[in-house]
Amino acid sequence: MREIQFREALGEAMSEEMRRDENVFLMGEEVAEYNGAYKVSQGMLDEFGPKRVIDTPITELGFAGIGVGAAMNGLRPIIEFMTFNFSLVAIDQVINSAAKMLYMSGGQVPVPMVFRGPTGNAGQLSAQHSQNFENWYANTPGLKVVVPSNPYDAKGLLKSSIRDDDPVIFMESELMYGDKGEVPESEYLLPIGVADVKREGSDVTIVSFGKMMKIALEAADELAKNNVSAEVIDLRTVRPIDYKTVVESVKKTNRLVVVEEAWPLASISSEIAFHIQHYAFDYLDAPIKRVTNKDIPLGYAPTLIEATLPNVKRTLEAVNAVLYR
Repeated sequence: MREIQFREALGEAMSEEMRRDENVFLMGEEVAEYNGAYKVSQGMLDEFGPKRVIDTPITELGFAGIGVGAAMNGLRPIIEFMTFNFSLVAIDQVINSAAKMLYMSGGQVPVPMVFRGPTGNAGQLSAQHSQNFENWYANTPGLKVVVPSNPYDAKGLLKSSIRDDDPVIFMESELMYGDKGEVPESEYLLPIGVADVKREGSDVTIVSFGKMMKIALEAADELAKNNVSAEVIDLRTVRPIDYKTVVESVKKTNRLVVVEEAWPLASISSEIAFHIQHYAFDYLDAPIKRVTNKDIPLGYAPTLIEATLPNVKRTLEAVNAVLYR
């Protein structure tokens, strides 16, 4: 094990897969000459050359479509969006082409590709650059949606995503690229669709994914100071969702809080809440609580960001509400 940054873990995953399989290539804005907008593809142009690490114009619809066509013809493209806010420009190619092609071809034409890039708030970027669309893509049959929370998971899940024969939406966070964590030097894969219990507990279950895992784990640390044992589950994948792990945890703790950065309506947290009340209702000792982005566009001022996004204080309030109702 050694400690590396989140961005380095992603870069290693892509480089290892490109060495393993000559059909894998990377395409996107600034991925080559500039080494990536967030330096995720550092050094990849020098190693693999301009035919496999390809700079594009600011044309998300265009290069997403090229990626879909390449995947249909046997290649394995990695399409990098500078932010998933910009993926809306390419959503027709993602939703109507990549996600539907296998079904509409009667299983004859798979689309093995990865769309990856940052999602959510990244500081003072205001309303158009701070959105979470995990639930949009998770609501689309034909796609898989992966949202890692740390360097170890990021590398193992990205390698699995590149090898997957379905299109995968791989969502990161600008605020996590510099995070460090232990990552093995030897090769490893992590399965898509399997959640991870990051912390064992007995009094309440806290479920989250992506950078909101920091909030969940910090809240668990605070709760432990008051002898409250929180079990923290990282979904890691929001399509497919590992419902079983959450259900088994709720059967043990009898209480559930879900923390999510996206807006509350039609969200991953609302899906989790429905599933648990449907399949584990008899085990619940309190109503399920959700901690989400407030139902408004994100402001620019730091005070507005703090008031809008989930945080430790709101998470602790939700846990207390299910513990002491």
